[in-house]
Amino acid sequence: MRALRSALLRRLDWGAGARMRDGPRARVGRCRGGWRRAMGLSVLLLLALCAGGARGLYFHIGETEKRCFIEEIPDETMVIGKYRTQMWDKQKEVFLPSTPGLGMHVEVKDPEGKVVLSRQYGSEGRFTFTSHTPGDHQICLHSNSTRMALFAGGRLRVHLDIQVGEHANNYPEIAAKDKLTELQLRARQLLDQVEQIQKEQDYQRYREERFRLTSESTNQRVLWWSIAQTVILILTGIWQMRHLKSFFEAKKLV
Repeated sequence: MRALRSALLRRLDWGAGARMRDGPRARVGRCRGGWRRAMGLSVLLLLALCAGGARGLYFHIGETEKRCFIEEIPDETMVIGKYRTQMWDKQKEVFLPSTPGLGMHVEVKDPEGKVVLSRQYGSEGRFTFTSHTPGDHQICLHSNSTRMALFAGGRLRVHLDIQVGEHANNYPEIAAKDKLTELQLRARQLLDQVEQIQKEQDYQRYREERFRLTSESTNQRVLWWSIAQTVILILTGIWQMRHLKSFFEAKKLV
């Protein structure tokens, strides 16, 4: 998404520079056909900016409900989750900020089922963990509402935003802390992106290896099952022939 925004901005800057170099006549000559392209690029840029900002989601839970999400994460990758809760007001019929007494319990499990994070937070919080095993991580949230006369069968809206990898880095804070120039900060971002791409590639190779092993194991099982079926069929045929032979001999038919 960032690459798309950068490409669109470069396209707009290049087009503006080209019109300036062509001079006044060229601007007049391109006015009729150029405004449509400019409008199209503006719409695309607006859509890209809107899509880049829409990373969060919200969901509704009850007093005893538990919601879990599956996030596919490479190994040694930092994940940051932010959430805030809103409580349904029956009188005003709107969602209002939750009271300080309401909290959320966050639990994270790795692909092997081991608990990576299990902690109680407030009505608004931020949790962080680092994956050590590649694969599907389960992120579960539920309220600490067993004692709740607070929303007594009502609904709770939870806004959740999960950032994975280099998207979890706060680059303005890093630049201020390390006193980086704009060029140094951009180089830092590129290095983080390259590192994240490498982790994604390693994870895809890991998935491919697991899929290959599973396929080979399945093929081997199918082969042995076919051999077992053939042996059982042959033994059944031999037993039937011997049984029929003894039957005919008992009846003195042969």
